Amino acid sequence: MSCNRYTLIQEKNRVIHSDARLLYLSTAKYGGDWHSLPHTHDFTELFFVIGGSGQFSIENELYPVHVGDLFVINPNVEHTETSLNAQPLEYIVLGVENLQLFLQNEQDDRFCVVHFQNHMEDLLFYLRTMQREIETKPAGYEMVCQDFLDILVIQLMRQTKFSAALIPLNRRSSHICALVRRYIDNHYKEEITLEHLAQITHVSKYHVVHIFSKEYGISPISYLAMRRIEESRQLLTTTDFSLSYIAHTLGFSSSSYFSQAFRKLEGVSPTEYRRTHKQQKAEQSSASKA
Repeated sequence: MSCNRYTLIQEKNRVIHSDARLLYLSTAKYGGDWHSLPHTHDFTELFFVIGGSGQFSIENELYPVHVGDLFVINPNVEHTETSLNAQPLEYIVLGVENLQLFLQNEQDDRFCVVHFQNHMEDLLFYLRTMQREIETKPAGYEMVCQDFLDILVIQLMRQTKFSAALIPLNRRSSHICALVRRYIDNHYKEEITLEHLAQITHVSKYHVVHIFSKEYGISPISYLAMRRIEESRQLLTTTDFSLSYIAHTLGFSSSSYFSQAFRKLEGVSPTEYRRTHKQQKAEQSSASKA
């Protein structure tokens, strides 16, 4: 009888790749009607070029890309891609949170590019399998895709000088909260829903509410209302705009809802607040003349 036993040796400081979570997989082929604009994400994107050629613009610098190239764009790095019209760029991209990839001994950890022309079949096998799972959604497809992501990252590290680093969850949560808050501050006059906030942060709306409330002690929708009320106080005291105009301008669905939200935060109605302010201003003016 012959028997062989192989014991797994757990390496110290081993990166646990399952902490990195696949957010999405998408395929794209450049066309004349596609105009990509510079943008950033708070997660890592892996672009694997499967057709055509073009350029990646990364923080205003251009880098050529060809079939078999893998571009890794780490979080918060401004980027976009362009295509050569004669050879439309085609790629598969993965969005992955909680993970950064960078090349060893490279000082620039914002992004990296690796040429995988000799290993295209291997990488395409993993990517196409993940794509098929996501498209057909059989039972357990999320787990299968996550497992294939872990295998893909390990294969990348084996075949190159890639190193991986996990992004602490608390740092990612703080970044998401700051992104939501900044978005509300810049767009509070527009219609904003939890679904929209979830879309721009790539997490569920329930997770957005949970981490935002934990970070700031207030829900995103309550913060939105507070931000609108802050602006309404300025309009009430410096203009003669009607309540309906102010409500509409600041994104409230109606003047009655505006009044309700204002009273909840300020303890008085908008009309009472305006009248009180005018009385105080008139009294101060009389006092100064006396």
